[in-house]
Amino acid sequence: MLSYQVTEFSKPLARVAHETPQPTGRQVLLRTIAAGVCHSDLHIWDGYYDLGGGKKLTLGDRGIKLPLTMGHEVVGEVAAVGPEAIGVKVGDKRMAFPWIGCGKCPACDANEENLCLAMRSLGVFSHGGYADHVMVPDAKYLVDVDGVDPALAATYACSGVTAYGALKKIPKLIPGDHVALIGLGGVGLAGVAIAQGMIEAPIIAVDIDDAKLAAAKAMGVTKAFNSSGPDAAKRLKDLAGGRLAAAVDFVGASATARLGIDALNKGGSYIIVGLFGGDVTLPLVTIPMRALTVRGSYVGTLSEMRELMALVRSGKVKPMPVGRRRLDEVNQALEDLKAGRIVGRVVLAP
Repeated sequence: MLSYQVTEFSKPLARVAHETPQPTGRQVLLRTIAAGVCHSDLHIWDGYYDLGGGKKLTLGDRGIKLPLTMGHEVVGEVAAVGPEAIGVKVGDKRMAFPWIGCGKCPACDANEENLCLAMRSLGVFSHGGYADHVMVPDAKYLVDVDGVDPALAATYACSGVTAYGALKKIPKLIPGDHVALIGLGGVGLAGVAIAQGMIEAPIIAVDIDDAKLAAAKAMGVTKAFNSSGPDAAKRLKDLAGGRLAAAVDFVGASATARLGIDALNKGGSYIIVGLFGGDVTLPLVTIPMRALTVRGSYVGTLSEMRELMALVRSGKVKPMPVGRRRLDEVNQALEDLKAGRIVGRVVLAP
């Protein structure tokens, strides 16, 4: 099989040819059809996460080891199954749910493998989709995507389920409430698509890039807000009529955190999803006085993945922009993503 691996941080991915593995036990081998390129791959490629104040969280701190084949948004065709695998057969097209836990801890027992402390996530802790084949440890992590374009379906494995999981954390809304989606990268635009199918309140799409704001408008959002310039929080609050009940931050930078928190009305919720990095200082007294909720959201569960696909099949989720490139263009795709030249998602195909 052929894969493109991180062998040295911040260096081009290396093209590696090695023997195609054969599944054992409950394993399922997929022949890759589509693999999405995610912004979090840039952190893995760089080898660290920015904690702010000059501090870094390295891949070693997270237990990630090289060489690594990235790619956690994968749709493939079943190429082979282990003798104990059930529920799929050779030739089936499936999405791989990547957020796989240890299978033994309380989080995994509660079907919240995304909260496991010893995760085996595809493309993060184990080899993923920047390859012509991917090994999935159990058929239960394969989700039927029949009727959905494979390239688009691949994006739901991370950008989709991550946005869906975050949106589900928004408390009950009342008439007049608004929700801001901050950052219109791949996950943010997925949020735009999904929010319109599951939230009754008006959505405000927020970014500093007019091209991404235009993409959100093309997907049906009527309120798009460019947050560059002075007094952004006040202007965002005014656009929401003083009723910004929730801000979902798909960037996770110091500036976007400040924007989201400052623009919320009393009792509002700030939900941070993005991993851009940095830090933020908050006067603690304002949190109880404004009755704010500040919480994180990390990807999603397998059950949420299945809920999302049901929502997609219902026709309530509009497709976000998806660009297609060959697998051997992966290094350029990463460079383009890092430079902000991609609107929506880029998906690779061998």
